[in-house]
Amino acid sequence: MSRDLRKYARQTNVRLITGGLFVLFVVGIGLIYVFYGQWAALTGFLCLMVGLIPLILVWLMLLLLDLITKRANRE
Repeated sequence: MSRDLRKYARQTNVRLITGGLFVLFVVGIGLIYVFYGQWAALTGFLCLMVGLIPLILVWLMLLLLDLITKRANRE
């Protein structure tokens, strides 16, 4: 029985990122809602979404570079 450690590491990273985003959005926005109200929670949500834009752009660029590198190494 062989183990694919790269697949396991990728799966673990995805789970950690998903859990972190879940805590940030659900718990964070929930606490803002409880203490400050509906409009503050909406503002917090919008700020978090805008804050994620640079991270998503960097992730997309790294994904593009990975695809280019794989294609170049295949030839």
